[in-house]
Amino acid sequence: MAEFSIIDQYFKRASKSDVSLGIGDDSAIVTPAPSQQLVICTDILVAGRHFPLDTTAHAIGWKSVAVNLSDLAAMGAKPHSILLALSLPTVDHGWLAGFSQGLFDCCDQFGVSLIGGDTTQNSQLTITVTALGWIEHGQAITRSSAQVGDYICVSGQVGDAAFGLKHPGHALQQRLDYPTPRCNLGQQLKGLASSMIDVSDGLAQDLGHILKASNVGAKLQLDQLPIDESLKKLEKQQAWHYALAGGDDYELCFTISPQNFEKLLRQQLDVPLTIIGKITQQTGLSFVYMGENHPLAVQGYQHFA
Repeated sequence: MAEFSIIDQYFKRASKSDVSLGIGDDSAIVTPAPSQQLVICTDILVAGRHFPLDTTAHAIGWKSVAVNLSDLAAMGAKPHSILLALSLPTVDHGWLAGFSQGLFDCCDQFGVSLIGGDTTQNSQLTITVTALGWIEHGQAITRSSAQVGDYICVSGQVGDAAFGLKHPGHALQQRLDYPTPRCNLGQQLKGLASSMIDVSDGLAQDLGHILKASNVGAKLQLDQLPIDESLKKLEKQQAWHYALAGGDDYELCFTISPQNFEKLLRQQLDVPLTIIGKITQQTGLSFVYMGENHPLAVQGYQHFA
């Protein structure tokens, strides 16, 4: 089947009104809104490395979009559109139908258009999505502005996806296959959060990126980690490993002053928030359990392990 037939059959749809030129030409053209900055991110998903080989096509399509929208959310940006680069071992019409449906289901839920990309044949299934979003000039939330005394907060639950990966068929596998990018929360945190990151490689490792960029430290309260009842039944060290090192949750971890946290709570939030620690002057990440320092060695996902 020809490349352009695949595009026309599975991926060509009408775009938003501010997309002057979408799928079908050498490049897409988008008209920016006044006083907006363009936020851009990209993620690669490789079969057998970023998702199990038996993952459904619909779930792969959903996740390929969701993980990118999560990166936009971590900057406080409003998602706008995506580009898709798809490498296929073979042309499987059943798989393409399920994949494209999952991709568009995620796009539709978050108001996103597919505006271009590329397809080719390759021995391994590889999906690369580039996501575009808008944010008001100077309002982007970065990793580098955490302040001493800030709360460290996380949305939703952590450890769910890692547990689901190790326990196929468990209800938490849904959190692995269908992550929810916290787009609304990210936009609500503009002007309030001092720094932010999404939890993709493990809470401890991702929080460490904030600490390094901001040149600060943190005390993390192990007994405050928001974990599922399934994890609470495990031995504590195992539960902490899922929550701190598992990754793939795509929740938002952010720092915020106590005063701004009170302001945030006055808004209508669509996801629970938990204070899990505090930013300190002394650099490094330390763990506290029941009021006492608790040494813990944690390593998150390694992209080149």
